[in-house]
Parts: sequence; structure tokens; C-alpha cells
Amino acid sequence: MTRERIVIQNIEPQLDGGDFFIKRIVGEIIEIKADVFGDGHDVIQAEICFKSEKDSDWSTVRLISHPNDVYTGAFYVEQQGFYEYKIKGWVDHALNWQHGIEAKLKDGQHVKSELLDGIQYLKAITKQLDKEGKKYLKNAIEVFADESRYNEAIELAVSGDLHKIFTDHPTRLFAKDSKVLRVYVDRKKAGFSTWYEFFPRSASEEPGRHGTFKDCERLLPRVAAMGFDTLYFPPIHPIGEVNRKGKNNAVNAQEGDTGVPWGIGSKLGGHKSIHPELGKEKDFKRLVKEANKLGIEIAMDLAFQAAPDHPYLKKHPKWFKRRPDGTMQYAENPPKKYQDIVNFNWESEDYQGLWDELLSVAFHWIDFGVKIFRVDNPHTKPFYFWNWFISEIKKKHPDVLFLAEAFSRPKIMQQLAKEGYTQSYTYFTWRTSKHELTEYMTELTQTNQKEYYRPNFWPNTPDINPYHLQGANEAQHLIRYALAATMSSNIGLYGPVFEFMVSDAVPGKEEYYNSEKYQIQHWDWNIDNKLIRLITMINRVRKEQPALQQTTNIRFCDIGNEGLIAYYKWDQHMNNELLIIVSLDPYYKQAARVRLPYELMQHNPGSPIRVEDLITANTYDWAEEWNYVELHPTLPFHIFKISR
Repeated sequence: MTRERIVIQNIEPQLDGGDFFIKRIVGEIIEIKADVFGDGHDVIQAEICFKSEKDSDWSTVRLISHPNDVYTGAFYVEQQGFYEYKIKGWVDHALNWQHGIEAKLKDGQHVKSELLDGIQYLKAITKQLDKEGKKYLKNAIEVFADESRYNEAIELAVSGDLHKIFTDHPTRLFAKDSKVLRVYVDRKKAGFSTWYEFFPRSASEEPGRHGTFKDCERLLPRVAAMGFDTLYFPPIHPIGEVNRKGKNNAVNAQEGDTGVPWGIGSKLGGHKSIHPELGKEKDFKRLVKEANKLGIEIAMDLAFQAAPDHPYLKKHPKWFKRRPDGTMQYAENPPKKYQDIVNFNWESEDYQGLWDELLSVAFHWIDFGVKIFRVDNPHTKPFYFWNWFISEIKKKHPDVLFLAEAFSRPKIMQQLAKEGYTQSYTYFTWRTSKHELTEYMTELTQTNQKEYYRPNFWPNTPDINPYHLQGANEAQHLIRYALAATMSSNIGLYGPVFEFMVSDAVPGKEEYYNSEKYQIQHWDWNIDNKLIRLITMINRVRKEQPALQQTTNIRFCDIGNEGLIAYYKWDQHMNNELLIIVSLDPYYKQAARVRLPYELMQHNPGSPIRVEDLITANTYDWAEEWNYVELHPTLPFHIFKISR
């Protein structure tokens, strides 16, 4: 049995009834909404209670009441790690008393007895006040008790001063607490990052020579100059020799074929070893340090699988599953076959030994200074492994971030994010039409996915050469990068393939012909072109404009042309406002009138607005709600900064 009179329902945000935590970045605001009500007509008050896991005491923010028993409020998260939050609601007897007096006085009723009742509420909070407050209440008690001072008493009873005292010092009798919910707060890099991927073995200046970490170090200034802050390498470990793949995924490797980096492990070592041709451990440590000096973090690939000759197969045979005839089943994702890879048996009797070893792999590289991991095919491993794995690492290293490389069914991708992944790959790679882009962005930013799923938009990857980029011109590459960079705060690029517009494909497939997955490529890293310069400019704008450092702050604008897409973005304080317009046509001019979302901008019609194109520096003065724009394939996008 309980004496509570309050019902608290429909708390937002929360995930699956609190089974999973929501996510935020240090400095972000959490906007709270809940239904709070009680029996009868009494005045109800509610507050949000919150604290970091490092704090012992709760902080509180009073919630604002709206029609239909809806209450809203907000609080900021200022530290990394977990926060807890809950809703507290109560019947506020003091405010209810004051409200009752106000109603009776409006009806012309005499309220002498009600004034005497009010004395109990004044006495109940006297101890909570400072000297001046106590003096004020003492006087109020005297006035309420003195019938000759009735007129003075009723003025005091309904005064704003007394209302504020009651509001600031509630008694909270029989208060009701909701279930405690959690939010995990990451460092800023979790919410805003610009990734660049290349193969270290292709970093050499000399044709035919295997690249090294020292070659990668030479390329760091190029990566930094283009505005990338995260450099991601495919696996850097020894590559298996058994069933090694040849060029263009040939089943039989020829002499000199280097194999696929994701086929990890050989007589030279496994997941804690470095491919000898890349360099030594000291070289990798130096690379990480030199990258940090330029504002770049090195992201490593975690691929929890093994080549058939990985040392694990001999040392830990129970971690793998064999056929009845004793042979090993290679990895498959029909129709794709990975003859050079065998999977761990996640149902092994020695699963704890397997889990502990894989955890030690991550800790090994964290000791080298690595704080970001891109995880290969996480959807083929148990969800609960990832929950345990990421939690264990975060306990010791809260700065470590994880990107889930899972191109799978939506619910699977979403579940991985719920289990703790910091960022996630997306379907952006295949969304090309205005309808598809609008629908997908709305799903990511206006459903509960916004609370936990941090999308990372990649126009291409070593695994994906999308049809719309195959044989594509410069304008199409610009369109795809501009869309990614302005829609999502986390983006990535596989280069130099993208900026060099290398797009030859295996016929009928979204795969690169002569892919670096299977062979070393030689690149002229000194090439400069228009695409590189514009990517650099876009990345600079992203760093300068807070509105582009968030993903959920996007609303699509009306524009009378299906070949153009327009959207408004803003920072959480509305101090930075952008209007982005992108042509979806890489061949012809597109023009239309775009409508500014005055209602969201809280802008008065007729008041002038100035927009500055942050790429060209051209400015335009707009006084109307609808304004003419046109875009050409030579520069198929506008990033307008709004001033008013």
C-alpha cells in the first residue's frame, strides 16, 4: 500500500522503459517531457532530479506545466560518464491553498478561516529560509492571525512574493519518484568527427614498395590540411597465408599477392601484432603521437575473426567450430564467400576465455594511445558481448569511442547502438533522391533514434562503390560529400579513391575494380584538384559553424523543385543558423524558390535577412519568405549563414 497520489507516465527521453541509456555530448542539453497528474483538482508540482555518477547529491530543475498534464524542463550534462535522472511529482499543499484563496476571492467569498489554515504552511517552511525570509513569514503569520488586518492579509496571501517562496521551498509531502533513468555523456568527438580512411600499405611514394608507418607519418599534414580529425586504418596485423585471396578477390593468390588485411593472423602473429612490413611497435606509437600533434586521432580496426593460420587456432581450438569431418568452415555472407577468414564460435564452452582475450586486444592498443575503434561486422557477434565489452573498456577509459560497421537490418543496427556503440554506419551511402534523403534524415532525427543512434555518413568505403559514383563526374562527388558533411555531424571518406574520383567497378556489383582490399595501390599523393580544395573548404566550415556539429537539429524547407533539397540547421542556443541547399543533378542547372522556415526561426515576416555563402563569400539580402536560388554542376551546393 502507498499513500502517494501522483502518477508519472510517458517520460521522454528514455529507451525501452529504461533498459538502455540515452546518449549525449558534454555540454549538451537534455529536454525532458512527462505526464504528471493526480486525483482531484489539487495543484501539482514536478521537477527533474539529476546527478552524475560521481555526485552523491541530486540537482533539481522545476518542470513547467502545460495543458493536459504535460510537464517539461531541461538540464545540462557537463561531465563525461553516466548521469542519472528521474521525475519527482507531488501535491503542493501550500500552492494549492494559495490557488484556492485566489479562486474564492474572485468569487467574492470571505476567507478568514482559510487565512488561519495558511499559517500551517508558513510555519512548515520557516526553517528553510534565510534571515530576511524568516522575518517575512513571521510578519505574514501575524497578519493572517489578526482579523483587524484582513485586507492586508488577503493581499499578502495572493502576492507574488509569497508564491515565489512556496515555489522555491516546497514541502513535497508524499512525493512520487519515477524510475531512475540513465544517460551516457561522451566527449565532443563522439558527436562531431571528420574521418579519413586509407590503406597504410598503399602510402609509399615508390611504386611497388609496401607502405610503412613512416610513410603514413609523411601523409599526416595532407590529412590535417584537408580538415580531417580522425585517420582510420584497416587492420594493421599480419595477414594469413592459408587461403589468401589474390587480386580482385581471386580464390588462389599468386606469388607477391599481399592478401586482405581483414584476414588476420599468421605465423608472424595475430591481433596484438603488427604486420612486419608496416614497421615496428615504436613506429606505430610515434605515428599516433605525431598525428595527435596535428589534431588527428588514429582509429584502428577491430576485426574479431581469424585467418585459418592464426595462432589462436592452435592455442585455443575450443574457440572455433569444426565440421564433423574436422575441417574448418570459412566465413560466408551469401552469396559472398570469405575463404581466407574463419569465425569465432561465440557459443564455445570457453566463451569467457574468448571474451577476456578479445578485451585484452582492445586494451593492448589503447596502451599505444588509440582511443577510437572502427569495429568490423559487429552484427555477426552477440549483442550482449558488445554490451559487456564496451562497458568494461569505458570503466577504465571513458574517452574511447566505437564506430559500428554494420550494414544490416535496421533493428540490428539500432540494437548495436543501444548496446553502447558510440557511432554507427548508415544507409546514407544508398540514399540519393530527395524523398529518400528527407525520409531517412527524419527517421534519424525525429524519432527516438535521435536519443541513441549517432549516424556517421560515408559516401564510399573500401567495401562499397555505390552505383551512383561509378563513372560519376566531379559534380556528383561534390554533391555526395556536401550532403554527408552538412546533414550529419559525423562523416567519413575512403580516400584517396574518392577525391581522385577513382570509380571503376566490378561489372554489375558495388565493388571497386582492382580494389585495395586485395592489392597495394600506388598513389600520387601530391595531386591537387578542385574536389580536394572544396572538401577542404567544407571541412573548414564544419569546424567553424556549430550548427554543423550536431545532427538532430535539421528541418527540411519547402523548395519547388525535386532536383533541389534544402534544410535549415541551428545550434542549441540559436546563435548559429544555416540554410543549406544542394542540387541533386550533377549535369544541369536547377533553380527554384526556397521558403525560409519563419515559424521555427521565430522570425517576423518582412524583417530583412542576410545570407552569406560560406564557400564563395557572396552575400544576399532577403526580405521575403520565399527566395530565388539556382545551382550549377560547377558548384552544386550553397551553405548559407543567416544573419538578422
